[in-house]
Amino acid sequence: MPEKSPDYSYSVKLKYVKLGYQYLMNNILTFLLVPIMLIILIQILQSSPNELLNLYNSLSLTSIHIICSLFLISYVTTCYIMLRPRTIYLVDYACFRPPITCRIPFAAFMEHSHLILCTEPKSARFQMKILERSGLGEETALPPAMHYIPPTPTMVLAREEAELVIFSAMDSLLEKTGLKPKDIDVLVLNCSLFSPTPSLTAMVINKYKLRSNIKSFNLSGMGCSAGVISIDLARDILQQYPNSNAVVISTEILSPNVYLGKERSMLLTNCLFRMGGAAILLSNRKSDRTRSKYRFLHIVRTHKGGDDKSFRCVQQQEDPEGKVGINLCIDLMQVAGEALKSNITTIGPLVLPASEQLLFLVTLICRKLFKSKLKPYIPDFKLAFEHFCIHAGGRAVIDELQNNLVLTAEHVEASRQTLYRFGNTSSSSLWYEMSYIEAKGRMKKGDRIWQIAFGSGFKCNSAVWKCNRTIKTPVDDHNPWADCIDRYPVDIPDVVKL
Repeated sequence: MPEKSPDYSYSVKLKYVKLGYQYLMNNILTFLLVPIMLIILIQILQSSPNELLNLYNSLSLTSIHIICSLFLISYVTTCYIMLRPRTIYLVDYACFRPPITCRIPFAAFMEHSHLILCTEPKSARFQMKILERSGLGEETALPPAMHYIPPTPTMVLAREEAELVIFSAMDSLLEKTGLKPKDIDVLVLNCSLFSPTPSLTAMVINKYKLRSNIKSFNLSGMGCSAGVISIDLARDILQQYPNSNAVVISTEILSPNVYLGKERSMLLTNCLFRMGGAAILLSNRKSDRTRSKYRFLHIVRTHKGGDDKSFRCVQQQEDPEGKVGINLCIDLMQVAGEALKSNITTIGPLVLPASEQLLFLVTLICRKLFKSKLKPYIPDFKLAFEHFCIHAGGRAVIDELQNNLVLTAEHVEASRQTLYRFGNTSSSSLWYEMSYIEAKGRMKKGDRIWQIAFGSGFKCNSAVWKCNRTIKTPVDDHNPWADCIDRYPVDIPDVVKL
């Protein structure tokens, strides 16, 4: 007998039932208040002037009562205006585009690997297997210090890399926004593994001759989620100082952090991390509202450092031969999943529509109180956000979040393509992903964006933005995807045979 075709009409009915339920729950207050207000309005319209006057007289209001009421209303209004959080705008941002001379194709990477690890062929083969399954492409870039054989992780070359990445991103930001260096009020820079003296913020201040009273902060050791932490710090500062702006720079300097040993758990970073950086301009000035791209909504930070396993899952250390590198434990994805669970539990009530929150609450009550065997309800975050920027830490990270949040291939497209084109650029990867969405012409006015980042410690941090205006497809060279966006998305095979 031929197979019975699926009942599409039933699926369509369920779809419209769900949409109706969501609309009802999300507008429940409107549905309750509008009829009450209409009833009151009709009663007023049906009343005669004498009846209204009698009602007013029955209240026994004196001039003192009226004056006190007006004063109270004025006082409450003033307090609300003075104490409410200042709106923070993301005026614009710029990402560093590595020069062609820094590109490291697979063949070059493996040739270097075999030459550097000539006495450890198993380690070289291990790196090849990781690279084949990494999700990276042929156009990622490494700094000049890592192109030498053997690599030369010197302080001089590390500073040169920092100047190339940071100054290029800053120059693009200043050109895009028309901002003058002397007008910068706050400077926040995060770089996890390279923290020289003078600091990288001092290097920026010296290069651009910034004001002597600038408020500068240099964050280090906070991993790939430090970009969101920097945004949070800048936001807190802007809440205290009206009519100000802040520049946030996120990067990772790789030159002094190449691992030259043979421990497999420490060789992973050589295969995944690549050059990258971003500069972001934030402002609380009302005059920047119309020209800004995004408006800040929420930040939720989750730190699992109180747990020993979480604290040690990503750690800079020496191997048995005394060579320094970053050790990635086998429990990393499990720890990341637990951190994500804590983070979305906090951010859910802030962003999810009432319909999803009610379903989650009902399911939780049935499971806990009535010992029901219902599966835990996973809220549909696709109803809260139009775009997802998941830290491009690796293919496994993106896969895990796509499965946990039940996202479509299009929702994680920006993350996968960023990993393929630029590699894991640490804290700046979120901004390459937003640039991808803009370059594709998908960012519309009112769209909500969820940035999710993971970092050592172990941390899971989220930032939520709302698009202020429809962003046209960029035609200038400031977007890092400008020269190649027409070739994306590309199909990324599970394994690339080298």
